[in-house]
Amino acid sequence: MNALQRTLIEKAGHDNGFEHVLSSDERHVALASARHPAQVHVTALWPGFEVRIQSVPATLAQELARTFADQGGDARQAFSLPTEAALARWLRRAATLSQALPNQAVMAFEQQVQAELSAMALSAVQNTEVLRMVRQRVGQQAYRQAMLDYWGGACAVTGLALPQALRASHAKPWAECTTDAERLDVYNGFLLSANLDALFDSFLISFTDDGQLLVSDQIAQSDRERLGLDASMRLRWMAAPHKAYLEFHRHRFATQDLEQNAHPVHRIDNANCDDI
Repeated sequence: MNALQRTLIEKAGHDNGFEHVLSSDERHVALASARHPAQVHVTALWPGFEVRIQSVPATLAQELARTFADQGGDARQAFSLPTEAALARWLRRAATLSQALPNQAVMAFEQQVQAELSAMALSAVQNTEVLRMVRQRVGQQAYRQAMLDYWGGACAVTGLALPQALRASHAKPWAECTTDAERLDVYNGFLLSANLDALFDSFLISFTDDGQLLVSDQIAQSDRERLGLDASMRLRWMAAPHKAYLEFHRHRFATQDLEQNAHPVHRIDNANCDDI
């Protein structure tokens, strides 16, 4: 690897979430960041590059393989990238995923909470209700950012990429989570467009373990059409850690339908009612 290739790799890292060069020699360039735990070794090939993951959240290679399957991610966590542009895309995706995946989001959340509390008066910090509100607000912001990073800024079902119309949905509701790790886990829910989020949050839709959309009997066919719900809709992908949270959500979804069927709401036809 010559000096020009090393310079190109270092610049690609600096511009795409790996701002620290740990080492650089004729064999490879080792890159890292202060913002996430991933470390990678980049080797120049002819043509292209090989990137090998060295230090990593446990699921990073699997998640990267969703986007870079044709670049040959293998059990050794190595990817072959044909161009400098492909290398830049890989580094950028690796950096955002590393910040979103479990543990890292919790660490960032705790740091942000402490930063906000340190700027507040002691009397406010000692108020348990103020502390609860700060943690909830910061946590919800951190969860939304983690979900945007994980899903690449697009709805997990439709691919809609308009941030103003996207919501970070929980499968196991925030208030029912027992730890911050659960509340901030990117696998505890999905990034959804606003209408799908409202339905998911109300347990009126859910998903099977292979990502197929489930729709509650409470939603009439005419309303399904108005909402744009289609039997072919499914999650863009599913990871194994999603399944436990989805099982919780589907149980609530099914229970709600059973309760509704046991106590049906009868619609009143106003045309057949006397004036009151």
